[in-house]
Amino acid sequence: MLGSKKVLGALAGLFLSAQAMSVNAEPLKIGYSDWPGWVAWEVAIEKKWFAEEGVDVKFEWFDYVASMDAFAAGQLDAVGMTNGDALVTGATGAKSVMAIINDYSDGNDMLIGGPGIASVKDLKGKKVGVEVGFVGHLLLLNALEKNGLTESDVELVNVPTSETPQVLASGQVDAIVAWQPSSGSALQLVPGSTAIYTSADEPGLIYDVLAVAPSSYANNRDEWEKVAKVWYKAVDYIKDPKTTDDAVSIMASRVGLSADEYKKFINGTNILTLEEAKKHFKKADGFKSLYGSTKISDDFNINNKVYDEPQDVDSYIDPSLTEGL
Repeated sequence: MLGSKKVLGALAGLFLSAQAMSVNAEPLKIGYSDWPGWVAWEVAIEKKWFAEEGVDVKFEWFDYVASMDAFAAGQLDAVGMTNGDALVTGATGAKSVMAIINDYSDGNDMLIGGPGIASVKDLKGKKVGVEVGFVGHLLLLNALEKNGLTESDVELVNVPTSETPQVLASGQVDAIVAWQPSSGSALQLVPGSTAIYTSADEPGLIYDVLAVAPSSYANNRDEWEKVAKVWYKAVDYIKDPKTTDDAVSIMASRVGLSADEYKKFINGTNILTLEEAKKHFKKADGFKSLYGSTKISDDFNINNKVYDEPQDVDSYIDPSLTEGL
């Protein structure tokens, strides 16, 4: 009997070990796309810091909207999204938890006027190409409000963000809203075009986050803590003057640009250090808090009938990974 118990004990141990291995057999799948705050993950990938930290992660590269679609379809454990788009995705059935704030846009999202449009006030009675219901639409409304105009003062033309440079160049619209690299492409493509309002005019209007599926977040909490630790290691590497050039080269290579070209994209993105992120994770009204900014996005989404019912903003945000570091 004693021998049998030892055998059973050994088998039980093997079963538990196998079970533990099966839980972690699949890597955490993260979707990311062409935005500096998400391309920054490439530094950690290139340096193999995830392996050093002992976490198995697979990054998958997408166009932005396709990454959200893949997340909604359950093909990813997490995805890089704006805080406002996390609400949209959640309202349509794919809830997420914003566990890491990567950055807030600090100039890369732009309202660009074509030739003859020198200010936001010049847009009255004009056509504006924008992806209706997405974050650029919110930027446009903010710009109009700050300049004494409303949405009814302009004519919206629904245009996918990636197509805005060509639409502005064709003369079909008088202005567009786009983010890098599309915004930069428009400025280069259209002589006489100019950025008349940007996300730098309202810091915190657009936060970029790592949004994690709740089930993965709950079942792999220890692994996500390791991911967060690696993220801030990458941020420190990007911010350190001794290693900034190497980091920029890695990021630029991922998107097929020279390091010099890519620096201006990084300058328009405020990638947050650990201490900065902790401040933006504090509950407060207004754009300086992820909570306040997300509530503003929720109001925008309701007012524009992006979805019908207000979202429970607090349930989308968990600062504990960052606060625990």
